[in-house]
Amino acid sequence: MDLEINEQIESKVMAFFNHLHTHAEVSMKEFATTRFINEQLKSLGFRTRTFEDCPGVIGEIGTGKPVVALRADMDALWQEVHGNLQANHSCGHDAHMAIVLGVAMLLKNKSKTFHGTLRLVFQPAEEIGQGALELSKRGVLDDADYLYGIHLRPVEETKDGRARPAILHGACATIRGVIEGEDAHGARPHLGTNAIEVAASIVSALGHLHVNPMIPSSVKMTNLHAGSATNIIPGRAEFSLDIRAQSNEVMHTLKEKIAQIIKGVAESYDVRITLDGSHGSPAAVSAPEAIAIMGEAIKDVLGEDHFDPASSSSGGDDFHQYAIRNTNLKSTMLGLGCHLLPGLHHPYMTFNHDALYNGVLILSTAVLKTFEKLNQNID
Repeated sequence: MDLEINEQIESKVMAFFNHLHTHAEVSMKEFATTRFINEQLKSLGFRTRTFEDCPGVIGEIGTGKPVVALRADMDALWQEVHGNLQANHSCGHDAHMAIVLGVAMLLKNKSKTFHGTLRLVFQPAEEIGQGALELSKRGVLDDADYLYGIHLRPVEETKDGRARPAILHGACATIRGVIEGEDAHGARPHLGTNAIEVAASIVSALGHLHVNPMIPSSVKMTNLHAGSATNIIPGRAEFSLDIRAQSNEVMHTLKEKIAQIIKGVAESYDVRITLDGSHGSPAAVSAPEAIAIMGEAIKDVLGEDHFDPASSSSGGDDFHQYAIRNTNLKSTMLGLGCHLLPGLHHPYMTFNHDALYNGVLILSTAVLKTFEKLNQNID
């Protein structure tokens, strides 16, 4: 593919990144980010679509079928940085947006070389597992043929200057629970139920939860709040469970077993326990055809000796919701090496910014290769 990034594009991509990094916004609050991206896409000649009740931007160039799409997540995390609680891009979403905007710059004049539509999807709320579902409800990829994503990878997983054609994420879910009983005086424990003891029983029971040991999985309580004074036995507590599984089938089994455990503990202590399990992301649903094209693009841009195979990850990403909801969609997520330290979600995460340009070239090459393949099939 005859693609080159000149100094002007490099400068703009870095400017995009710096702006997005310093104007971070948390999930479902990415309204200024939406306006910024919308302005940039319009200036590049892309048709855009935004939503009144949800952050996010859809940009298009070209017309008709086939439709090849790129997705970039937009939200930051809320965490303590240098003693201050703030929105912070410690998962690389600022880089993902800058890279996809770089693709827009590089391919804006290439639409005449292919038949079809290039669609850029800037998605909110990946960190809470809701953004892909929100945009799916709006049908943004109902007619798409291929979808590519991108994510920076930690140095332990993918070295700088290397890349992988797929990240095989596991499924993840958060269950929030509320234990509701009666408070009691510290001297009269028989008059109430200690919600902390109830929570401890839940933790103990979870330790005896077993599924197929050949498929990695884990369940743990990651949050527990109870009590207001040292001489009051709390009847109420709030807790959270973090659930991970490398397959959607095991995730389903875990949720069923957790529900049984919670029911049993509630009956044993004669308390009410309510659960909210609305947050989560499915395990990867990647298409061999998409992985093959991304692999070719990596080899074209970085060279075959800088290609790494697809890798499993215990982390999750709601990117895979799109392929689950649209079974005709072929998708994969590029894993980009960039000397990322000390790790994703660390408040002081850093990476080699030169990797941004590798991301732009690999995704752009993958897009053009996909159109070439699809247009040949049409002919």
